[in-house]
Amino acid sequence: MAFDAFALVLAMLALGYLFQRLRVLPADSARTLNLVVLYVCLPAAVLRYVPRLHLEPALLGVIAVPWLLLGATVLLVGALSRWLAFRRDETAVLMLTVALGNTSFLGYPLTRALVGDHALPYAVVYDQFGTFLILSTFGLWVLARYGGEHAPSWREMALRVVKFPPLWALLAGFTVMPAQPPAWIDGGLQRLSDALLPLAMLTIGLSVRFALPRDELKPLAVGLVLKLAVMPAIALLLVPLLNLHGPMARVTVLEAAMPSMVTAGALAIAHGLAPRLAAAMVGYGLLLSLATLPLWAAWGAGL
Repeated sequence: MAFDAFALVLAMLALGYLFQRLRVLPADSARTLNLVVLYVCLPAAVLRYVPRLHLEPALLGVIAVPWLLLGATVLLVGALSRWLAFRRDETAVLMLTVALGNTSFLGYPLTRALVGDHALPYAVVYDQFGTFLILSTFGLWVLARYGGEHAPSWREMALRVVKFPPLWALLAGFTVMPAQPPAWIDGGLQRLSDALLPLAMLTIGLSVRFALPRDELKPLAVGLVLKLAVMPAIALLLVPLLNLHGPMARVTVLEAAMPSMVTAGALAIAHGLAPRLAAAMVGYGLLLSLATLPLWAAWGAGL
């Protein structure tokens, strides 16, 4: 199952990138597919798997890890940026792309592929209460501080969180959605959630950009090492301290090892923050992660 799913990941990524290069699909296809995944497939996956999740104190450890990694990111990127004399916009891009991983579009399908369907709820918790909230708070703050915009108000950040469809699905999954719904509902949710992997990978393939910023190789190398090696290594050290074991620990380490979030790179580019570096962090991070993610999944197997 893991090999089949990972092969599908590679195939859909390659197909999406091929479509992008050949311009087979309309220019806004990635955005349209992104919305389908965001408003249909992700909520369906959340509704199907979250009701089966047993609420337990250890889940607080899963939620804590991305926030602890955020603290490590701020300290490490800040120190290395001063030591290596990175520009302000390069520092901003590293803050965003190291702190924010692709824990939903890539994280959900690869969790199912490398750990199993039963582990998906842990990825949802990590993503929704960790990565998404970090994007909606810290991410907006970085864009405002380094991009020359006004600082986002608490109201603006709260509205962004409230308007996110998978969050409503998460709340419904914890409250009103039964663990064993009627067969016709479960079957429909399964078909929609099964579309998550191919559509998400196709969307990333259509969106990703490969650019090698020769004058920014140093911050690129620093960012990739931090995102793909240092952050999952810290997570690997944290999980036993937080009393996380089994699939919960494996998913936490795997999510920490995800490459940079496509949205983080796109936001940096849209705000004029080292656009080539942002594109390279996403593009090359994704390519390298295809080799590193199975390794982190294997290392986490003994947790």
